[in-house]
Amino acid sequence: MQYGKVEICGVNTANLKVLSEERKRELLQIIKNGDEKESKKARDEMINGNLRLVLSVIHRFRNRGEELDDLFQVGVIGLIKAINNFDPALEVKFSTYGVPMILGELKRYIRDNNSVRVSRSMRDTAYRAMQLKEQLTAENNREPTVEEIAAQMKLPKEDVVLALEAIVEPVSLYEPVYSDGTDTVYVMDQIGDKSDDATWLEELAIKDAIRGLSDREKKILGLRFFKGKTQMEVAEEIGISQAQVSRIEKGALNTIKKNI
Repeated sequence: MQYGKVEICGVNTANLKVLSEERKRELLQIIKNGDEKESKKARDEMINGNLRLVLSVIHRFRNRGEELDDLFQVGVIGLIKAINNFDPALEVKFSTYGVPMILGELKRYIRDNNSVRVSRSMRDTAYRAMQLKEQLTAENNREPTVEEIAAQMKLPKEDVVLALEAIVEPVSLYEPVYSDGTDTVYVMDQIGDKSDDATWLEELAIKDAIRGLSDREKKILGLRFFKGKTQMEVAEEIGISQAQVSRIEKGALNTIKKNI
């Protein structure tokens, strides 16, 4: 794996050691149960023996304009946190636990040091909105609308939407979604191509299936999926019960699925 230079933060990456899983287990047990001197020695060996793990993780962030030395230092902090919190009794490899910890530390660093800064007040608004969403969902057994959240917060709907969008971390098209060790699937592979014949034919099939629905079914699907209304709101507008809306909606979707 090439990083543009052999030395990072004064560490010669070409000479980094790799510990066996058995040795990692031994060191983690010493860190947890040994005396202060033994624990410190085992911790140092554990850190130095997993620096290649840090390198493999920061490789994912190499094209984001961040200094490699900075990313490496942050990644090591994540590694130390993983070592401090890992339970040797767990039947998992240390790397399985360590990689998400290192990733989390790096993502927090990049988020907090991003050139596009999100104000503290906007961040607080977004977190309050997310907490309120969870609370209302639990109370009403359904997901609340943005209007309901904004009303509870006594804020304009636009302010709530803007705050929530501001804290969403952008995803690279080249972010790996899945890998089996030989073939990697990236985000861009999951995005449909509008010019693709299969997509075009599928859209025609969906439109044709919708045309076969009754006017009431079309109206309910339109209100639910194009205007984003809840089943209760649709029921009030049409003048039927929420249970009827649910039944008609389910039947219409099943009809579309059968006809595609």
